[in-house]
Amino acid sequence: MNEPARRVSVVVLILFLALMAAASWIQVVNEETLSQDPRNVRTLYREYGNFRGPLVVDGESVVWSAPSDDSFNYQRTYSDGALYAAATGFYSIVYGRSGLEQTENELLGGSADELFWTRLGNLFSGEQQQGASVELTLNASLQRVAADALGDQVGAVVALDPSTGAILAMVTSPTYDPADLAGHDSTVVNANYQSLLAQDNGPLINRAIAGDTYPPGSTFKLIDAAAALEAGYTPETELYSPDELALPDTSTTIGNYGGESCGDGQSTTLADALRTSCNTAFADLGMDLQWSVIERKAEEFGFTDKIEIPLSVTASRLPEDPDDAQTAMSAIGQYDVRATPLQMAMVAAAIANDGTLMSPYLVDTVRAPDLKVIDVTEPEVYKEPMTTEDANTLTDMMVDVVDNGTGSAAQISGVEVAGKTGTAETGQNTPPHAWFVSFAPADDPAVAVAVVVENGGSVGSEATGGKVAAPIAKAIMQEAIRLDQEGDL
Repeated sequence: MNEPARRVSVVVLILFLALMAAASWIQVVNEETLSQDPRNVRTLYREYGNFRGPLVVDGESVVWSAPSDDSFNYQRTYSDGALYAAATGFYSIVYGRSGLEQTENELLGGSADELFWTRLGNLFSGEQQQGASVELTLNASLQRVAADALGDQVGAVVALDPSTGAILAMVTSPTYDPADLAGHDSTVVNANYQSLLAQDNGPLINRAIAGDTYPPGSTFKLIDAAAALEAGYTPETELYSPDELALPDTSTTIGNYGGESCGDGQSTTLADALRTSCNTAFADLGMDLQWSVIERKAEEFGFTDKIEIPLSVTASRLPEDPDDAQTAMSAIGQYDVRATPLQMAMVAAAIANDGTLMSPYLVDTVRAPDLKVIDVTEPEVYKEPMTTEDANTLTDMMVDVVDNGTGSAAQISGVEVAGKTGTAETGQNTPPHAWFVSFAPADDPAVAVAVVVENGGSVGSEATGGKVAAPIAKAIMQEAIRLDQEGDL
């Protein structure tokens, strides 16, 4: 063989070996990356070709896979999609998965370890792979009432079972229909998605647990009150409550809503300060207690924690090393304090549950395709931010808020309701956010609720938590009490 031919042979051999190495790398080493690449149409066909398990509320499937006459075999279908979108999320051949469709994907798709024996049985029987059914903690009636009560106002609602942490309702507004993103026509799906993105009010944002957190306003005074009770204060302890409180080292003052006086304009009790939502009293209390005390108490209620329900919940925020003036503002739920509605529902639930905070959760039971239970969420204690005695004392103070104070719009005939209003400033010339957190019945709570309505909702700049958010919470609590009495909660 002459020299040129030998060289050509060597080059061909090297190219052949390189081709073999590349093929081995692609098929073996890089297999998982390629199979998970959303551009891999074969992966999409394989995934959609399996029967995906349903998401279930109160024994009825609210999301399921219906047979389709195309290459994908099944069409993901949503019943009352807009009502449950905050929990279910979407399942899209273009944009992937969100919500529980994402967090429970392996179970729903049938690839989870818990379904190994089911898959093995299918292999021998020749049956198609099927996913598990995931049963949610949501109550259909309570979810509907919460959505109707909030209406088209921008905001969110969370309702918890205080004794277990189960999420009974989770509503965000505005919302969207996941069916618009689940179709098999990518052109239509793209157009629908871009339309949702173009809306200024962010219908894809789950305001109940994520997105932009909110200044909690006066609902944060429950944290102050809990810290004060632990420090030895009583409901009768006198607090300094001037009509205007000068903030240290600034030219700024804090006043009360509407320029009103608390007590005699100089002092008021802790209980009356909460009943009337006295800003100056709680701002001064915050400085007296010092930020480290309030911060620790807030963290005991879950602030700054990033939790999974199993959806990821944005951590509620607290300011870092605030000075005295900033501490005063933070104590009334302003400055750099931010919270999710779920976080404030957790505060109410902990007080309702004798000071014990349960871990919130959204998934109740998971069943194999043959309906055999493969997983059940067991309620777990998350933290214990208050003693039973202090929690009961704070409950009585919150009942007074509803009976005789700023939360009177949440009163329910024949039922003691515990609540706290909040009206959170959001900037100059911008209507405040309206808050209400509550639980009922106060002596044997069936539900704890947090409501936030952005920028005053339908009332605008005249909004207060008592005027806008309290009636929404009332409707939810009434329905929860009815369901509980009938054994349906």
